[in-house]
Amino acid sequence: MTNILKNKVAIITGSGRGVGKGIAKLMAHEGAKVIIVDPGTELDGSGGTQSIAESVVNEILQTGGEAVASFEDITTMTGGESVVQQAIDTFGKLDIVVTCAGVLRDRMIFNMTEEEWDSVIAVHLKGTFTVVKHAAILFRQQRSGRIITFSSTSGLIGNTGQANYGAAKDGVAGFTRVVARDLGRYGVTCNSIAPSANTRMIAAIPESANQAKAGAGIASSGGGDLRGDADDIAPFTTWLASDQAHNVNGHVFYVTAGLVSQLNDPEPIRTIRKEGRWTLDELIKVFPVTLGVDLYNPAPTVTQ
Repeated sequence: MTNILKNKVAIITGSGRGVGKGIAKLMAHEGAKVIIVDPGTELDGSGGTQSIAESVVNEILQTGGEAVASFEDITTMTGGESVVQQAIDTFGKLDIVVTCAGVLRDRMIFNMTEEEWDSVIAVHLKGTFTVVKHAAILFRQQRSGRIITFSSTSGLIGNTGQANYGAAKDGVAGFTRVVARDLGRYGVTCNSIAPSANTRMIAAIPESANQAKAGAGIASSGGGDLRGDADDIAPFTTWLASDQAHNVNGHVFYVTAGLVSQLNDPEPIRTIRKEGRWTLDELIKVFPVTLGVDLYNPAPTVTQ
């Protein structure tokens, strides 16, 4: 133990299980007082039990740490505000926000329902906004704070059957870059992690779906076969939340067992340029022999 987060107060959403739980336990071990935010729902967002968050709190208390549970609905503005207020009421301040909460409702785009789209966007993207927005008011006033969001290669690169999840997670990455610029001048940092870990989300993806994609020549999201355990994400997240990471701001990192990668922001890789506007006739001739050369197609047409 280094006590790198001694006397810090941290909110971790989605910390009843998986990656969030690992982060909460390590942060508590490193001296932070933590708010375990988790309504205990099923992976698709249904149901709910307070025992999930309470069990993590008990684990932390039994090892000498400090923690309390929150069961707020972070898809609402009042829920996000209440979580932040609970941190202040319980521990007197707030230093760190980590947004791990998530649900999964995979479906091919032509089968996806409005409810499946809305529910995933609400938890991942709006649930990040509601907590960060209210924490940002406090962080700006105190001129300090750490915000760590969770993105995914499903959005940064793409993954079949996850239009809702991918849109939310790429949205989180964009949100992170903007918040970093909004708050950096006040001594607040905002970074995002795209994790690769064996969690119940990964376990919920049927092997038949992966086999079908492979058989159709459809590429999955990045990261290769390298995949760690949920607890493998906690050390880097904890370091990002510390004072040592004061100058790390506005970045997205891919993290798995034994590996941390800083990901590039989107940037041009090839360009065609001319004076004035391109005409359609010109593009018909030029594109195939310039930008179109060896252009990667993640899902080529399958002949019947």
